[in-house]
Amino acid sequence: MDTFEKLQVINKELENYDTQLIAVSKTKSVEEILEVYKEGQRHFGENQVQELNEKHDKLPNDIIWHQIGSLQRNKVKYIASYIGLIHSVDSLKLLQEINKQALKAKRIIDCLLQIQISDEDTKSGLDYADTIELLRSEEYKALKNIRIIGLMGIASNTQNIKIIKEEFHDLKVLFTGLKESFFENEDSFKELSMGMSSDYKIALEEGSTMVRIGSLIFGDRDYSKN
Repeated sequence: MDTFEKLQVINKELENYDTQLIAVSKTKSVEEILEVYKEGQRHFGENQVQELNEKHDKLPNDIIWHQIGSLQRNKVKYIASYIGLIHSVDSLKLLQEINKQALKAKRIIDCLLQIQISDEDTKSGLDYADTIELLRSEEYKALKNIRIIGLMGIASNTQNIKIIKEEFHDLKVLFTGLKESFFENEDSFKELSMGMSSDYKIALEEGSTMVRIGSLIFGDRDYSKN
């Protein structure tokens, strides 16, 4: 199956869910990304800031770039002028740095709060209590150059569908609660980024509005490039 056919299959599945496909292009070449771009894909996700910058400079300007990997505060300045959405905000300090760099760039940067929904040590994110504490804080309320538009979560790496389904379900419940408590009058708070190549179909059933898919589009990743 070629790239066009792969995208057709995935996009057809997404049609009934009003869900945005983020093509995860980390470790993939400019040429491989262009092939997907030429099939109409405009949203791409990257993990590493240096790699993201290099690709941003070489690829068409109408691509909307998503920072989906862990983001160090000292790297925010390198992407602040163009990043479309940061999925991986896991602390108030990171949010404050994004706000600082967005102010310098004279723009508002959209962000998702990354929530820890898995018990795995390799997964990061805010826990539920910390999320509520952040949103209640005066420090957060003082930030005028960021906009929280939803949540992101990464499910456990398991074949147990029940566990994955419960984790996504719990994130959806949290999303709904935060919407009612903190974002009731903000139409922009509407995104739930959950689901990757191995579990996106479960995520769709649980209310995902963004799925981050790499290997199903580009093929297996070359981890030697990480």
